[in-house]
Amino acid sequence: MDLKRIGIIAVALVSSCTFAQNSKMADIVTEFEADNWALNRTYIVQESEEYYQRFSTFYNDWNKKLSAVDFNALSQQGKVDYVLLKNLVNKGEYFLNQEYDAFKEVSEVSSFAKDIFPFIKNRRRGKKPESKELAQIFQDASQSVDSEMESWKAKPFKDWQTADKASQLIVSFQKGLEEAYNFYYGYDPDFTWWVEKPYNKLNEKLTAYAEFLKENYLEGSVKDDGSGIIGKPIGEEALKESLALEFIPYTPDELIKTAEAQFEWCKNEMIKASRELGYGDDWKKALEHVKNTYVPAGEQPQAIMDLYSHSVDFIEERDLITLPELAKETWGMKMMSPERQKVSPFFLGGRDIIISYPTMEMDHDDKLMSMRGNNPNFSFPTVQHELLPGHNLQYFMTSRNKSYRRPFSTPFWTEGWALYWEIILWNKDFPQTPEQKLGMLFWRIHRCARIIFSLKFHLGEMTPQECIDLLVDEVGHEYANAEAEVRRSFTTNYPPLYQLAYMMGGLQFYALRNEMLDKGWTEKQFHNQVMKEGRMPVEVLRALLQDLPLNKNYKTKWKFSTAFK
Repeated sequence: MDLKRIGIIAVALVSSCTFAQNSKMADIVTEFEADNWALNRTYIVQESEEYYQRFSTFYNDWNKKLSAVDFNALSQQGKVDYVLLKNLVNKGEYFLNQEYDAFKEVSEVSSFAKDIFPFIKNRRRGKKPESKELAQIFQDASQSVDSEMESWKAKPFKDWQTADKASQLIVSFQKGLEEAYNFYYGYDPDFTWWVEKPYNKLNEKLTAYAEFLKENYLEGSVKDDGSGIIGKPIGEEALKESLALEFIPYTPDELIKTAEAQFEWCKNEMIKASRELGYGDDWKKALEHVKNTYVPAGEQPQAIMDLYSHSVDFIEERDLITLPELAKETWGMKMMSPERQKVSPFFLGGRDIIISYPTMEMDHDDKLMSMRGNNPNFSFPTVQHELLPGHNLQYFMTSRNKSYRRPFSTPFWTEGWALYWEIILWNKDFPQTPEQKLGMLFWRIHRCARIIFSLKFHLGEMTPQECIDLLVDEVGHEYANAEAEVRRSFTTNYPPLYQLAYMMGGLQFYALRNEMLDKGWTEKQFHNQVMKEGRMPVEVLRALLQDLPLNKNYKTKWKFSTAFK
């Protein structure tokens, strides 16, 4: 038996002993998630002093609970879970404090509500209200709102972000008030008779007040750069803290430089493919050629299915990862609505693959842009990103292995893993034609651009319109698709680091792969073990796979980007 074979067997034996252990922290992680859910379910007025105080106590209590844990007595699995849970508590506390500071800056706008809030609190236990008194409180509050609006007209907020926070306070209070009112209305005759009209009047006033506050800021604060896309830059300090909490030991400037280097590599490879197609160095013309390889309307589902079968066959022929038969059997296929295509112009995936392609309601130009942007060569590297071994396999495996680690989910693991497979497949000559190469490179350079424009936006160095222009001019996007990408990045629920997590998470997985192969693992062993360990930042996964030293206050330190070529 050769030495390499002996090494592989040794790795397998170590893996079976180390990674099969159950973590003593599993139930504690589940308890934290349940507590968090229970409190959010109870304290629905999230923009209130009560909410911020209660969650400050929540995080403080959990820090005390974690301090009492005997860290050294834990297994490596338990130490990993401890580090992950402590980081989750720190992350929650940091962002809570950020929002609390912003809340305190504008809390005066809800001073009229102090006599109403007890009604919202008492509703939780169904206490019968003094309906006549409550009706008068509502009536008085309506008048107070009128005077508050007049008062705030003379002192606009310093910027639109502060005005938006003030508006959120009123919307949040209005939500809580509506929930309490609906609990009693129609069930308590006395309440219904007294409170109905004063409540409706107050509710109208609150809607007007929230709308007024949202636009009550100094003229020098630019809210819309003309693109119609309004996002909220978080600034350099919050970016650095966010990166540390995601176990990324680089500054925003360092990440931008890495992205720019990757961008240039992609551009050079696109020029090579362009030359193969006969367009010389004019990669944009070559890209136009590829865009026009779209399939006719109605045939996109079959094109996706063909690409899926091709990629799965390619991966299984090389024995790169175990793809369970049930996973291959149970993924679904859906069509994306025209409304959703406005923020997601390309297909999405997970438990299902959601196909973005024109519908009959769309304008002619929008139909062509959708078809061109979703041509089979652009889709060539992304079907496996969304299905197997990408997001669908992630959902499948994390539902069956260490599912308690769900709260530790991070886009650097979720999107990084899917992007990592694009890197691996490129290196294994998955694309054979210049069109396929351009399709893969289009998405690779797009991920680089995402890092550049998202970080520069949050640093205040780029506007949404400049982000759109970058995608159109330097990546080759159709304008509507570029606009949708930027809108998706800044106006939905995606966190600020989400867009850079694709490439950076991919680089982390690639660096970790190289380290594990140097230790005698096979690619299949590495890929399978990643899927069995559940969601977590890749640096912590590295500590688990390599049994590296951990401590209670572990901080990010793994420099991974130099491992990529």
